[in-house]
Amino acid sequence: MQNGEHLRENIEKQAERLARAEQERPTLLAQTVFLGTLALLFVVPVVVGAYLGRWIDSQLEGYSYRWTISLLITGLMVGGWNVYLYIQKH
Repeated sequence: MQNGEHLRENIEKQAERLARAEQERPTLLAQTVFLGTLALLFVVPVVVGAYLGRWIDSQLEGYSYRWTISLLITGLMVGGWNVYLYIQKH
């Protein structure tokens, strides 16, 4: 009888764990919000870097893309770092 009780307890524990896992599973909306947040964390620094670089290049004499490219690459690095830190946090 003790084996039967032990087996029943194990089955009940597993059933509770499965029910808890089902309740805690992220919904489609939660996953969409998470991916949207990652996208914003990456895209905003890239766009800001590109626009700022283009504005600086337009203020200087000559036709150059030096600041645009430099700040675009910097924006890519900052955006990647933002995403990395956000994923590590969650």
